Amino acid sequence: MQVTVIVPTYNERENIESLVTQLLSLPVAPRIIIVDDNSPDGTGAIADRLAAEHNGRVEVIHRSGKLGLGTAYLAGFRQALADGADLICTMDADFSHHPSFIPAMIERVGAGYDLVIGSRYVRGGGTVGCTVGRKLLSWGANLLAHLLLGLQARDTTAGFRCYRREVLAGMNLDAIRASGYSFLIEMLYRVQQMGWRVGEIPIIFENRRQGRSKVSRQEIAKALITVLRLACLRIVDRRRHSTSTPS
Repeated sequence: MQVTVIVPTYNERENIESLVTQLLSLPVAPRIIIVDDNSPDGTGAIADRLAAEHNGRVEVIHRSGKLGLGTAYLAGFRQALADGADLICTMDADFSHHPSFIPAMIERVGAGYDLVIGSRYVRGGGTVGCTVGRKLLSWGANLLAHLLLGLQARDTTAGFRCYRREVLAGMNLDAIRASGYSFLIEMLYRVQQMGWRVGEIPIIFENRRQGRSKVSRQEIAKALITVLRLACLRIVDRRRHSTSTPS
């Protein structure tokens, strides 16, 4: 199977070369799509050099500016599907998601799952180097997603994922409205609504060592709005289904 890993970047010059080197050394022989949002620190130029050095295994999508994590993933999804990828993984560029977990995610897909999440919140998972505030923020976001959206996965906000091609090819990607980190919640909601099977593997999430966090107050507000929007959509869908089902 062709495995493609999508890595969105913005100011990741300290991390991107080491990450690509470790990804390319994995036994699953992935291709890599770097989606760079015109990083001021020169990440895009480093990515171009890596693409030239690795003979088609690294591809770079350059965008005009910081357009949001969600739209970066969508650009990567479309390119990976066009390239014929069978499995499409997503991860952060800052080593909070370690490449060594990818083979286990792929193995889990082979066990019959359609989307596999690298999870902090299943047995064996955890976090390293995160502040109490960061942990509470993640815990609260997951609680809201479980209560309001009925999401079954334990780690609903994780960006470390592996999708089967059919999941993304069968989804209307243009209908996804979230553009930032809340994109991850909306994707999971839509995957579950479509009836695909979601699994998780334990990972250790390590807070970034190099560079600055991209999670802002604006992103937190957007995530809350996305959850409320999807909760309203869920209520409407339930009412529509109940009225269309004969008593």
